[in-house]
Amino acid sequence: MPDDRSLCFSGLGPANDTDSTPGRKARALETPTRTASEDPTPEISSFERPSSTAPEADTVGRPGKVRAQPFRWRITPRFGAAPLLVATDLIAFTGAVLLTPGSVAGTTIILGVLIFCLIAAGGFYRSRAHLSVLDDLPALLGRVLIAGMVMTSAEVISGGYPARAAIITTVVFTILALCGRSLAYAGLRHARRCGIANHRTLVVGGGRVAGELTRTMLEHPQYGLHPVGFLDPKPMQCLSRHQIPVPRLGNTADLARVIVEFDIRTVVVAFSSTPERTVVETLRECDRSCCEVFVVPRLYELSVINRDTELLRTLPLVRLRRAAHRTICWKFKRVLDVVLSAVLLVVLLPVLATCALLVYHQTGRNVLFRQERVGLDGRPFMLLKFCTLRPTDDTEASIKWSIAHDSRIGPVGRLLRRTSLDELPQLWNILRGDMSLVGPRPERPFFVGKFSRQHPRYFARHRVPSGLTGLAQVNGLCGDTSISDRANFDNFYIENWSLWEDCKILLRTVGHVFRWAQR
Repeated sequence: MPDDRSLCFSGLGPANDTDSTPGRKARALETPTRTASEDPTPEISSFERPSSTAPEADTVGRPGKVRAQPFRWRITPRFGAAPLLVATDLIAFTGAVLLTPGSVAGTTIILGVLIFCLIAAGGFYRSRAHLSVLDDLPALLGRVLIAGMVMTSAEVISGGYPARAAIITTVVFTILALCGRSLAYAGLRHARRCGIANHRTLVVGGGRVAGELTRTMLEHPQYGLHPVGFLDPKPMQCLSRHQIPVPRLGNTADLARVIVEFDIRTVVVAFSSTPERTVVETLRECDRSCCEVFVVPRLYELSVINRDTELLRTLPLVRLRRAAHRTICWKFKRVLDVVLSAVLLVVLLPVLATCALLVYHQTGRNVLFRQERVGLDGRPFMLLKFCTLRPTDDTEASIKWSIAHDSRIGPVGRLLRRTSLDELPQLWNILRGDMSLVGPRPERPFFVGKFSRQHPRYFARHRVPSGLTGLAQVNGLCGDTSISDRANFDNFYIENWSLWEDCKILLRTVGHVFRWAQR
């Protein structure tokens, strides 16, 4: 059961979580910081010096240091089990092709690519703690059969080589792949028990569940998770070193530092005395870290096991989705930005020229308005817009929140703002790499600092490049609307990003522009 002190129905933190959570640490701007009084480091006399199997603490209850260990060859976990499993399936597919009479090279290659893509999409090439061919069998078999049926149907329709060849290749590959994975899994489990294929693991939490997790990892090395320590500002006093057999390496706020210092590859978030919002903010600060994050769900005894859940004995661990920038699809987002922005700059050149002439006629020589905004990781850049209002000085442009109802805006400026045509020069920012087509809208440094102090989740918006449009904007959150709601929508977009989500936002933006123009 979860710790007595942290029982609640949802989230990661204790039941008495309030809105007084400290804010994020600043990167390039003035943002909230945690004080010593908010993040105490008490002396825990009940934690004794750990055994030699774990990092050794300098003094009781204080952050530990790793004792120097003799050199030992071990498999680097950078790519995990993926190379071995890909090689196993490749050998299986090659064997299936060789055993299939009358196979055609071109069609066979297409079938192989389809099979490997479906298997990879199912997450069967990533490192997992629990390795079982029987657990993989239903999903793996379903994906291989789908690939086989697609190729068989295509051959029947096109009149190519007999569909029988695709069927034989699919069946033989399934048998060989299952046999090969059985051997690969056995080899991985043996390597993990020998300590040459495990991941250095950090537990966030200092209660009974955290203790059970660390003991399970140490007693069952076949899971490939080697705990080096835990983080918690106030670990439970009643627990002894036998119940949490690894040292405390610091507070929850030290997560980013400990990941780098101890070369952590896996983070497991158990029940902690740290408030839920602080844990979330700390995890978001670690988006740039190359490690996998798992969370013990609340009411985990009632949890349903799925493909994103790892099972350590009877303890389920929910795998958090990787940060968007660490996925392969993120590369295509940048390609999409470059291609679409370049095409739109060419196609909309007459519109841009017309807008420039109208602005020149109304405001004078300076057609473009340049303003400093805050982008990825808090880095400033110069945003371009058509000038719809000439500010009296730079201070007014930097600290005045909204000019929507300013009487100095002329008819041309109102038309450009109502149709969002004043934003078109930002296509050049996108082409340069300052922005993206879709993302959180960039804000001025003055307001970023102000909103970050008022809304702890605001600065987390800067984990991805700023966008021309975003999820908050298509949900009506633009202009003088709730900053807290905007931050929630922007962070939701980041956590659940996909290429299709970007496409949906772009399509919805077009619809919103036409509706605004008709008002």
